[in-house]
Amino acid sequence: MPQGDGTGPAEAGPGSGRGGKGRGGAGRGRMGGPQAAGPAGQCVCPKCGFKTAHTAGQPCTDQTCPKCGTAMARE
Repeated sequence: MPQGDGTGPAEAGPGSGRGGKGRGGAGRGRMGGPQAAGPAGQCVCPKCGFKTAHTAGQPCTDQTCPKCGTAMARE
């Protein structure tokens, strides 16, 4: 950071320093999705396609599919 303004090294361009937004940009979570998907939506099994309503406060990845036992994913 040349002047401590968050722009990073001159060759890296703006947004690459600690104060910049970086690669992901604003409003994106750790894996590229939304920061919080909210209470609505469904959990889906990536293996067999079974869907169930998402329970607020319980991540879909903590649930297992009742049909095949695979960890569910957020749709």
